[in-house]
Amino acid sequence: MDKVAFLGLGAMGYPMAGHLARRFPTLVWNRTFEKALRHQAEFGSKAVPLEEVAEARVVFTCLPTTKEVAEVAERLFPHLRPGTYWVDATSGEPEASRRLAERLLERGVVYLDAPVSGGTAGAERGTLTVMMGGPEEGVEAVRPYLAYAKKVVHVGPVGAGHAVKAINNALLAVNLWAAGEGLVALVKQGVSAEKALEVINASSGRSNATENLIPERVLTRAFPKTFALGLLVKDLGIAMGVLDGEKAPSPLLRLTRELYEVAKRALGGEADHVEALKVLEAWGGAEIR
Repeated sequence: MDKVAFLGLGAMGYPMAGHLARRFPTLVWNRTFEKALRHQAEFGSKAVPLEEVAEARVVFTCLPTTKEVAEVAERLFPHLRPGTYWVDATSGEPEASRRLAERLLERGVVYLDAPVSGGTAGAERGTLTVMMGGPEEGVEAVRPYLAYAKKVVHVGPVGAGHAVKAINNALLAVNLWAAGEGLVALVKQGVSAEKALEVINASSGRSNATENLIPERVLTRAFPKTFALGLLVKDLGIAMGVLDGEKAPSPLLRLTRELYEVAKRALGGEADHVEALKVLEAWGGAEIR
């Protein structure tokens, strides 16, 4: 059976690599190597030095930005074998990924940008949605290895996956902020946020923010740290690059990016993205309850 490798065992990568290890011989590497050793103990994967991941037929990466992916690729470059597939689950930058794809092709390695949606819960359950950019042959070759996915969509050429991911997360940001504005106003009117959401979620204003994020995290005041605010701001910046490249009209998305930049300055990049609503609550003088 072909080996696979997974590089980057963060909040998403750790459970994603766990699903791979249940089905394939899986090599794992992480910058903090102790985490790779913990993964090995928990899932039966094999923690290896970086150079050894080149033994795998399919190499997965899930790192903070495309910059880190490119740095790892350069370190691995002399060891990579022709016929290898590189599946990048990072929420990366389309143009930089296209350059990386060209570089890897010099070694006969096919690069596919394959960011995911579904959050840490989806990663743990193995129900993520994968949006893939790259050649059709490569997409079909790696499809059987995507053990962490429930849905895989080939969205276009290299870079398209990252572009779709960035726009998707920009829409998440819009929905979350807009719902927060409306709910702060309703609470100040004396309406229970829980009752307001009961109506909204049976009506046309519903979204993932109103159906899941706000009830589970804001009303409860739990605010679990699953997706850092700083990473959402990064994705909003990537979305701006997509919009700029196409000269697309985007006043709402641009304003949304600025609002989350303000939230990041107020709360810090390590705060969870849903905590951005705390800024709205402070401005409005009311908690969403």
